[in-house]
Amino acid sequence: MNFTRFLSYLPLLSLLSLPLSASAIDETHLPETKDLVKAGDKYVTLLGTQVDVGQQAPDFKVVNDTFSPISLSSITDKTILISAVPSLDTGVCSLQTKRFNEEVANLADDVVVLTISNDLPFAQKRFCKVEEVDKIKVLSDSVWREFGQKYGLLIKDMGLLTRAIFIINKDGKIAYKELVSNIAKHPDYDMALATLAALSPVKESSEDASKNTDDIKNTAQPDEKQGEAN
Repeated sequence: MNFTRFLSYLPLLSLLSLPLSASAIDETHLPETKDLVKAGDKYVTLLGTQVDVGQQAPDFKVVNDTFSPISLSSITDKTILISAVPSLDTGVCSLQTKRFNEEVANLADDVVVLTISNDLPFAQKRFCKVEEVDKIKVLSDSVWREFGQKYGLLIKDMGLLTRAIFIINKDGKIAYKELVSNIAKHPDYDMALATLAALSPVKESSEDASKNTDDIKNTAQPDEKQGEAN
């Protein structure tokens, strides 16, 4: 095998060498919530601990497209939006991910957007390439399931995350939470984006500020001249 290719497989090989207890999930000890989210007209059971607005956001570890671990605590001095989806291979999840990718251009520089699903990193990487998703971080909770467990998002007997939005402020506290009431529906994009704008306003560039000042002066000039004439 080519040595360079061998090196590219090291992250995966190290993952496969983990003991079973590191990646397997014992669902029997996890808290259950049964009346928050529906699939069709039936409630699903969510596994894990529900979190509330105002509390410190639990740290968690996920992996990127090379199986490298990424922790929430490694992202500092940022406002963080987490978009949780069941699977990127479904229509609504795809649209949700692409919507937030497009919205990055309208957000402040200190905002980080994460999409997290239980899709394998291989599938996530393929999706991002095909759909040109390159402004957000797409991460997988398929290895340790820490995110799903600590935020109460694991769907029992499916192994998927339910659809949800979380916004974490720069103090590390949960400032916004939406568990979408039906898995097949979209989240409230407008409310999430408005919350982001309130927490991290887009700063006006010096060029824009100069232009706005000139516009104000130009608007005022006719009135001033008219006052002089009178």
